[in-house]
Amino acid sequence: MRLVGLTGGIATGKSTAARLLAREGAVVVDADRVAREVVEPDTPGLREIRRTFGPSVLTADGQLDRDALARVVFSDPAARKRLNAILHPLIGAEVDRRVEQALARDPEAVVVYDVPLLFETGAEGRCDLVVVVYVPPEIQLRRLMLRDALAETDARARLAAQMPIDEKARRADVVLDNRGPPESLEAPVRALWARIRAHNGRFGVDKTAPRG
Repeated sequence: MRLVGLTGGIATGKSTAARLLAREGAVVVDADRVAREVVEPDTPGLREIRRTFGPSVLTADGQLDRDALARVVFSDPAARKRLNAILHPLIGAEVDRRVEQALARDPEAVVVYDVPLLFETGAEGRCDLVVVVYVPPEIQLRRLMLRDALAETDARARLAAQMPIDEKARRADVVLDNRGPPESLEAPVRALWARIRAHNGRFGVDKTAPRG
């Protein structure tokens, strides 16, 4: 398996790093996209969410009302745990299928698993290399408030639902520091990709650099 786990926190720039890696040639499997697809109308995932949380988390036309569901789970750890118990097995199975497809098409491919909750779900053990996109917590909070037009209280609640970004950085093999402007991430991503390709994606390399 040649699998890179790419993670970070809300508003740290993980999606930007994923786009840059895709531009370099990585096959990106986006957990957020998979998560949306497994709760589309008439899926087992959406039916189970409705059964667990009631019709108030659905729109009038039967779609998942993500804002309504977020209000429930970000204020109630037990509700969030119930939601994760529904979603994570469905997401994991679909991600596995897509990774297998990518490697079947090209056995030399490097697959990047772009996932916000890599550590929280214990998925880091599946990965040959774990990359964390990092910004200091105070910048993360400010970016989240600006990006999603959130009050500070709401933004802090969303951050509290994830593992602290400093802890994620401590657990990573590679840390990409993204506290600068978006374009400042390009050079570290190119350097990481060059090192991966130089070792044929096998990751028997210096896994600790760059860390910032």
